[in-house]
Amino acid sequence: MSRVGKNPISVPASVQVTIDGSTVRTKGPRGELEKKFSPDITIRKDQDTVFVERPTDSKRHKSLHGLTRSLVANMIHGVSTGFEKTLEIVGVGYRAALKGSNLEIQIGYSHPVTVAKTEGIELEVPAPNRIVVKGVDKQLVGEIAAEIREIRRPEPYKGKGIRYAGEYVPRKVGKTATA
Repeated sequence: MSRVGKNPISVPASVQVTIDGSTVRTKGPRGELEKKFSPDITIRKDQDTVFVERPTDSKRHKSLHGLTRSLVANMIHGVSTGFEKTLEIVGVGYRAALKGSNLEIQIGYSHPVTVAKTEGIELEVPAPNRIVVKGVDKQLVGEIAAEIREIRRPEPYKGKGIRYAGEYVPRKVGKTATA
């Protein structure tokens, strides 16, 4: 039995879960999500608990079992409390600002880089060197944060660039001058 898949998912009182065949819809205070899963996996709801079950012990069903349970749990967590990723900008003169609904980043290029607003994602700039990406869909939040980080990844010599909050950037020693 899958260690992840066998765990029941508790549903908070503020979240509504609707299961229609292999389609799961969640609705909560932060928004709503809908996702279609494999028809092989059984998803059922008993009062305030969701269970995910597999029909056989084949390798395919075992791998789908834990994945489906994790995705359903992330949907429920997303519509109740949401997900967020924090990015830090390190470097002299590097900064970010919101221009309307778009994010404008000055990161050492000859021009500012604009990140367009994505549906379902909130971008906040609490300080010129911090960006917060928020949303209900865990995958989308991570994808947008990764795209912003990819604009200027942290380099190993001075550590300049965009990094996740708390991310360790391995540093390299530069060349030393010999006298």
